[in-house]
Amino acid sequence: MNYIKHLTGFFDKVVLDNSLNPTHISLYISIFQFWNLNRFQNPISITRDEVMRISKICSKATYHKCMREMHEKGYLKYEPSYNPFRGSLVYLINFSDDLKPVQKKDRKVSKNEQTVEQALNKQQTSSETGTEQALVSSINSINNTNNINILNLGEQKQNLKTDELELTKKEENKKKLREKKDTIPKEKIPPDWNDVLVFFKEKNNSEIEAEKFFNHFQSNGWLVGGKSKMKDWKAAARNWILNAQKFNPITKQMQNSSTPTPGNLQTTIHKNYAEPL
Repeated sequence: MNYIKHLTGFFDKVVLDNSLNPTHISLYISIFQFWNLNRFQNPISITRDEVMRISKICSKATYHKCMREMHEKGYLKYEPSYNPFRGSLVYLINFSDDLKPVQKKDRKVSKNEQTVEQALNKQQTSSETGTEQALVSSINSINNTNNINILNLGEQKQNLKTDELELTKKEENKKKLREKKDTIPKEKIPPDWNDVLVFFKEKNNSEIEAEKFFNHFQSNGWLVGGKSKMKDWKAAARNWILNAQKFNPITKQMQNSSTPTPGNLQTTIHKNYAEPL
């Protein structure tokens, strides 16, 4: 038996049978493998567990359902044994005889069909040019599609050029911004003591605050927060001036008049002596 023709005939039937699903096909192929190992003899003895393992069917109910349906549709003949120690019998039907052989004449016509039609079209009159017009229309459609593709390619190239120009403009703008930043004069760090003193006097602060600021950052290597390097010492000096007022004990006492000043008794300044002790 020619197993290639048999499988071809089987799949021809499967194409026309819409009631089958992949589980039926997997089951049949696994049974066909047993038939192949037994040299295509009928019947063959199968076991449920072995067929389920090869066909990847996990449910016994699905196995029996598919086997019953394939038996009813004539793909095989199934004779269950109902005995766990004895295998069931399966008769497989040879589908290779169902294939219709292709004649040599049909093969020649199929191979040379296009050349024969073209030769006939050349000999036909003007009233019998239906196929010739169809060929011309197909050529025109191909040319039209080619022209459309060429136009689309031109549009894509233009879009790419515009995108490239936009990218170059953005890069140029970034370079200009970098150059502007580089041209801005940066303050020298660490600054000179005289520059710090002049800056604090301009902000109406004392020389002592300028010394505190200078000594503090001089001791920690001019680091902000003890971690990052200082970039603008004048901005740090402005923050120092603002925060110095918060930590000044005299300003605290002025804000909270109820707190006693140093050197005085632990009592409030504004006392009403009419009240009893």
